[in-house]
Amino acid sequence: MADLLLIPLDDTVVFPTMDITLPVDVTGEETVLLVPRHEGEYAKVGAVATVADTVRLPGGGRGAALSGVARGVIGAARTDPSGSLRVEVSEQPDTVPVDGRTRELEREYRAVIEEILDERGADERIAAFLRSVVEPGALADTSGYSPDLTFEQKVRLLETLDVTDRLALALEFQRERLAQLQVRRRIREDVDSGTQKQQREYFLRKQMESIRRELGEDEGSVGEEFRTKIAEAGMPDAVREQAERELDRLERTGEQSGEASMIRTYLDWLIAVPWSTRSDEVLDPVHARAVLDADHAGLEDVKDRITEYIAVRKLRTDRGVDVDGKAGAILTLIGPPGTGKTSIGESIARATGREFVRMSLGGVRDEAEVRGHRRTYIGALPGRLVRALRDAGTMNPVIMLDEVDKVGADWRGDPSAALLEVLDPAQNHAFRDHYLDIEIDLSQVLFIATANVAETIPGPLLDRMEVIRFDGYTVAEKTAIARDYLWPRQRERNGLRAGEVIVDDGTLRLVVSEYTREAGVRQLERELGTLLRKTATKIASATAVAPVIVDLDAVRDALGRQKVFQEAAARTAVPGVATGLAVTGTGGDVLFVEANDMTASGSGGLTLTGQLGDVMKESARIALTYVRAHAEALGIDEDAFCDREFHVHVPAGAIPKDGPSAGVTMITALASLLSGRPVRHTVGMTGEVTLQGRVLPIGGLKQKALAAHAAGLTDVVLPERNRADLDDVPDDVLEAMTFHPVMSIDEVLEIALEPARTEPLAA
Repeated sequence: MADLLLIPLDDTVVFPTMDITLPVDVTGEETVLLVPRHEGEYAKVGAVATVADTVRLPGGGRGAALSGVARGVIGAARTDPSGSLRVEVSEQPDTVPVDGRTRELEREYRAVIEEILDERGADERIAAFLRSVVEPGALADTSGYSPDLTFEQKVRLLETLDVTDRLALALEFQRERLAQLQVRRRIREDVDSGTQKQQREYFLRKQMESIRRELGEDEGSVGEEFRTKIAEAGMPDAVREQAERELDRLERTGEQSGEASMIRTYLDWLIAVPWSTRSDEVLDPVHARAVLDADHAGLEDVKDRITEYIAVRKLRTDRGVDVDGKAGAILTLIGPPGTGKTSIGESIARATGREFVRMSLGGVRDEAEVRGHRRTYIGALPGRLVRALRDAGTMNPVIMLDEVDKVGADWRGDPSAALLEVLDPAQNHAFRDHYLDIEIDLSQVLFIATANVAETIPGPLLDRMEVIRFDGYTVAEKTAIARDYLWPRQRERNGLRAGEVIVDDGTLRLVVSEYTREAGVRQLERELGTLLRKTATKIASATAVAPVIVDLDAVRDALGRQKVFQEAAARTAVPGVATGLAVTGTGGDVLFVEANDMTASGSGGLTLTGQLGDVMKESARIALTYVRAHAEALGIDEDAFCDREFHVHVPAGAIPKDGPSAGVTMITALASLLSGRPVRHTVGMTGEVTLQGRVLPIGGLKQKALAAHAAGLTDVVLPERNRADLDDVPDDVLEAMTFHPVMSIDEVLEIALEPARTEPLAA
């Protein structure tokens, strides 16, 4: 244990292997202790150093050259008479371990230091100095020379007395230092690489420009290419000015700008719109009607309207009347599925010589699908209308807006509201797409919208449409469509020739009436396809020889048992069942209303089942009230209502039903139940009823009449105020059925119920 003078070193660490000159007076001292100090706090271990010489420092001061020799652990401290701090020091010379771990750490430490020196590009003399150090303790102390180690890290190394632990700690510090240097190098290389790439591309582009100028091909630049396309696009003046402004901005910013790609895409879309291209219209009403008749059977209303549209345009053109941009036609075809709404759009385009584009709007919930996205959004595109014009290649195509009643709305906006401007002839001549942000003239476009029901179309949108209703086909019309359109098409699809399979109208009528119940012909075509596939299989497998005659047995064999039955006679055979007529999303349908009564388990009342809506429930309550109030006139004993509970059920309970037009049917069912008079099985009825028994008008009479005819009914009771709607009913249905316009429920019951019994029905 030695008593040594303590020399504090502020924020400096001296290791035993280092030499240092300090401005201190060590007169009379041979050995001193150098201790690191930070903010008044001393380290626990210092470096024992011998005084090699005293020196004169610049400025006249005295100093000492000191050489570190070993570590010293600080013990007790005291102050000598001269005021200097002296401490008891226990010297800790490094031992040389002989274990394999120390040797492994030594080799790894040397390798890491060499990589660090390589990363820094250090002088070779430093590496030579490192190789000259052979003792493991001294090797670990070389980390004290590193400028990257912090004061705290160096103190930790100084205080680590075990040579192996000190070498492991030094290796840990140097590994961290190496990792930092490698990350810095990679970042520097990436930056240099990117800069070099940009410089290289810049020089190459300049060289390309020089080469083009030498070859006289400078007009091939991007700017000149766009100018040529803009000049050839035939844009309106306002659009051309907008395009030129964007092109000037592109040339100012340069191709290297991040905005260049967005500007180029915008210019490409401006050029893609066929501003000056228009189809040569075929303004021949006779030709148009012939094309429409050849493609579709029936649909007289829509054919007449298209013929009128073409005739008016022909007169205005022939007489030199300026085409009014606000006089466009917006036709909306509303009807059940499978009635030919979508396919007639192609026929209209062919009849008028225009291009045809179909836009399916079913399930669209984003307003930007119609109007486009703002250019500020990443991946922005024009709306579907601009894309439709691009696809059509003309400014006057036929654009079909399919399934417009199935447009949705959510937080992204309401597409149906965006369609208000599109489908308004007074506004669509100046339609503005959000992406292009310029006015586009849509007044020359012939818009045709399709929908299954009008109720789900927003009122303001429906107000802009000219509605043409598709109310379905009669059995005769379906048979004609099957013969002239569906059968030849399915025969060709199944690889059969005209003479290989023969079918008559009677067989087609059988398929229509016994295997389909629909307003359109989609299911009918599927059934005919099944029939022809079976036939094709027999011919291909040589089990049948052409020509094959399709008869009743062939139909039963291919399609199975009968699927649709005329149930009216069986269902209405007992009192309390009446046959009503309804309109659904798939067309007209027959609706049976069943009524029954029982002894009341409680206070009595009315039970309603069959998934009835609120309006239909109210009709049932009105019906019971009316029958009870007019019991005497209906031949019903008043005691029949005492302690009785009534149950009204509308079958097909899984299908929701609503609407007021079942009112007369419910009264008839209850009157039939309580009077014991069955409803005539040939009678179907429709009409809303008031509490006083007046029959009010309804909608969808044509569809209901077609459903009644298909169901085998021969009499239809309808409101008097719907008499004029009979003009829409096909002539063959009018001839086959008897229609009874009525004003009160008394007339309904007189027509619908069988003759009264001789005695009233008791409770």
